[in-house]
Amino acid sequence: MTKIGILEVEGVLTLYEHFGYLPTDVVKSNGRLENGKKAHEELDGIIIPGGTILESESMTGEVEEEINLINDDDGFILGMCAGFQVLGKHTNVGRNSPVPIIRKGMGLLDVTFEPFINTNKVNADIVDDNTLFTKNLKDTTVSGFHCHTYGRIESNDKNVIYSNIQRSNYKYKPERVLSGVSNKKGNILGTTVHCLLDNNPQIVNNILEYLDATNEYEDIKQRNKKLQSKVFSEIGVDTNNMAPLREKHPEVPPMIMLMGTGSESGKTFLASGIVGALREKGIHTYVIKTGPDIRDLSPSLYVNKEKLEDYASIQISNIGWTPLEKIIEQVKNKGYDLVLVEGVMSAATGLLNKKTPYSTAEIAYAGNIPVIMVSSVSKGGIETAAIDIEAHINLLNKMDVKTAGVILNKTYDEGIVEHVSEFLSNKSGIPEDNIWSIGKAKVENKGQVPEDYLQLETFTKAAMDVVKEYVDVTKIMDLAKVPEFRGYLSYEEICDLYKK
Repeated sequence: MTKIGILEVEGVLTLYEHFGYLPTDVVKSNGRLENGKKAHEELDGIIIPGGTILESESMTGEVEEEINLINDDDGFILGMCAGFQVLGKHTNVGRNSPVPIIRKGMGLLDVTFEPFINTNKVNADIVDDNTLFTKNLKDTTVSGFHCHTYGRIESNDKNVIYSNIQRSNYKYKPERVLSGVSNKKGNILGTTVHCLLDNNPQIVNNILEYLDATNEYEDIKQRNKKLQSKVFSEIGVDTNNMAPLREKHPEVPPMIMLMGTGSESGKTFLASGIVGALREKGIHTYVIKTGPDIRDLSPSLYVNKEKLEDYASIQISNIGWTPLEKIIEQVKNKGYDLVLVEGVMSAATGLLNKKTPYSTAEIAYAGNIPVIMVSSVSKGGIETAAIDIEAHINLLNKMDVKTAGVILNKTYDEGIVEHVSEFLSNKSGIPEDNIWSIGKAKVENKGQVPEDYLQLETFTKAAMDVVKEYVDVTKIMDLAKVPEFRGYLSYEEICDLYKK
């Protein structure tokens, strides 16, 4: 019986994609399967998913030994995104650092990684078919998406796949970039093309043929279904926090939006905390992002252990993935109790761009989606944050967008909070019970410097802790509303409303 492993250690996004429904067994940090046996004794191949494995420093000596032994036995090894980094020589994770911050990999592939942000859907060219994965596929095109921060690859190994991208580092810059590398033997592939297996069945077929398991595929898929169900039942990785969901879900899930008064307001952090706190109550929440930066969804998908779907990114102008009107249709009957929309930057950022829609506020208007306004008080103080929030609410009122609640993030003085809550309630009509104050979270960081900034397991734990302490998440559920697409405001209408 063919067995294919998938690594699940802290920082791994286990179900971020389905990998062609191939994984049948989970490999844990001790290098063993659920039955207690060592991975190399049972597995025909192993898949290392994306996530923050290097930042989380969750690769153990036992796991590395098992991967090396699988390689010695000519088993297949697929590293996706962060899994690719694990297989490489090293990665510079110091994107905002004046000096490189190096995290070493296993060195099974002679590649290194430098910071390079890309969140495109991509078509990629296969340029070498002397691997088990790409057999007979030279000069063909495959599809998938990129979602990485460290995607500039230098290779001294067998270059196999090149992606054609449109944007990088937040700018329009079309180029062809290396996105897949194999070892000389051809049984190891590292790639940054997510959904390479899900979108391209010919690669799945090649793996099955290599394992002489083509006739077993239906059985493999049935075992994969059981694996996914079991993995999904736990919140996060290795938390033992099991959360059964409600049995019945609405046909059309209600939506609510976390809208910020600026960047770094805490939207991504709070979204993952809300997802986890609701999940503990049996409520299934899916988070979608306004605009193209799907990296912001990783914490919520880590908590909920879910696939990043095509409808996870709302298109604004010509960036992002899927228009809102299509998303509203696509999330129907998916088993969601709530869809939480995370805004991009400030509510008004891009509002006066002639390309429409180009802002979070326009998306909230178009879907008639109620808003929870989020503001960090760390830059100008609680008092300034309240004035900023009031100004944003006034703008939304002019646009016929309802602000249902407010979150003051990183507060430090409850006396001041009491005054500004009363101020905001008097000015906006929002009940004070719907104005939440959140103290500064304590996020443990295994890195030595702030640029080692995101470890999914510590980030999401801190988010859940503060949300459960300070926010009534059931009320957020109550404030959500079934979306109703009513079209986009024209540029002229926006300008008139803005100046009113």
